[in-house]
Amino acid sequence: MHAHVILAAGQGTRMKSRLPKVLHPLLGKPMLAYAVDTALALEPQRLVVVVGHGAEQVMEVLKAYPVEVAVQEEQLGTAHALLQAEALLKDFPGPTLVTQGDTPLLRPETLRDLLERVEEGAGMALLTVELSDPTGYGRILRQGEEVLGSVEEKDASPEVKAIREVNAGAYAFDGFLFQALKEVRNENAAREYYLPDLIAIYRARGRRVVAVKGVVEEALGVNTREELARVEGVLLSALRREWMRKGVRMILPESIYLEASVELAPDVTLWPGVVLKGKTQIGEGAEVGPYAVLEDTLLEPGARVLAHTVAQGAVIGRGADAGPFARLRPGAVLREGVHVGNFVEVKNSLLHPGVKAGHLAYLGDAEVGEGTNIGAGVITANYDGKRKHRTFIGKGAFIGSNSVLVAAVRVGDGAMVG
Repeated sequence: MHAHVILAAGQGTRMKSRLPKVLHPLLGKPMLAYAVDTALALEPQRLVVVVGHGAEQVMEVLKAYPVEVAVQEEQLGTAHALLQAEALLKDFPGPTLVTQGDTPLLRPETLRDLLERVEEGAGMALLTVELSDPTGYGRILRQGEEVLGSVEEKDASPEVKAIREVNAGAYAFDGFLFQALKEVRNENAAREYYLPDLIAIYRARGRRVVAVKGVVEEALGVNTREELARVEGVLLSALRREWMRKGVRMILPESIYLEASVELAPDVTLWPGVVLKGKTQIGEGAEVGPYAVLEDTLLEPGARVLAHTVAQGAVIGRGADAGPFARLRPGAVLREGVHVGNFVEVKNSLLHPGVKAGHLAYLGDAEVGEGTNIGAGVITANYDGKRKHRTFIGKGAFIGSNSVLVAAVRVGDGAMVG
């Protein structure tokens, strides 16, 4: 039984953005969502997120999660932020994990190691990593597993500066936590209250402080746009590897971007430059050609999207194909075997099985019957300046090149226009 507190109150001034730092997206998800998902994987009895800068925006995102929220009205450092959770957790008997909202790569297994150290008798456990260049970080002084202290670089001797082990910002604490937090002082240049100061306070009370060494990649934090890109690259590489292990073929995988919410079936083929976003789902054996962009789009098994096609909120049926250079806007539904060719745009329209629109056409607010052929340059003129109207074209019809169907209009089965 444990509690978990995520600190997500910082402003992130180095991001140079109006958006709170923890809400910047990584593969389509807010950065904070990764920290929350990791916490939930450990099944805490209580999960508290401390918010501050942009609190209303952050709390709106948190509505989707089973969390409690504490507010840090004034950003006075990490120890002060954690103290804001006391009102919610003061009677909680178990150990408490503490992580940051801007370290999205932490794994549940690593945090479990921290918890186990406290459950085995340590008062405080902290995650550390070894950096090839630790410049700017406080160094960890330890004897065996036990931590003796943390020294800021400006106060470090040359011998201490040679230490490469640094604090990674994740902790586990015993029940002494909130009492210890009240002893932290802000005797530093920034006049803020810092969590690493708890090391000395715990040791002064005879409570053991231990370090758990983690993987550098896990501890990567985000304070700048460059760091955001680096972390997203790590996540994206892992996501590509996961899908390839599940049977997806990626040609030049390092050029392919896909978000965490995308679903792919075995034997899907993705060509270079593909972008997959939102709730896109791609069925078995489907193929997405070079530089196609799909967002919230369903490809049924065997469907093909050719090069440079853009689809948003569309459905492409079994064995249907779109492109190259097609555009499918929200509400476009291509049933089985439909062919939509180059420079065809489809919006809020249902194309029944076997429809062919080979090139240079606009089908908006239309329903096109099975087996109908749409010639080059055909337009369904759906807007009269005030309202949009639908066009209905029957089965087996032939709409000749450069025909303009001014809605509302109905073309019968087998009819020929143009």
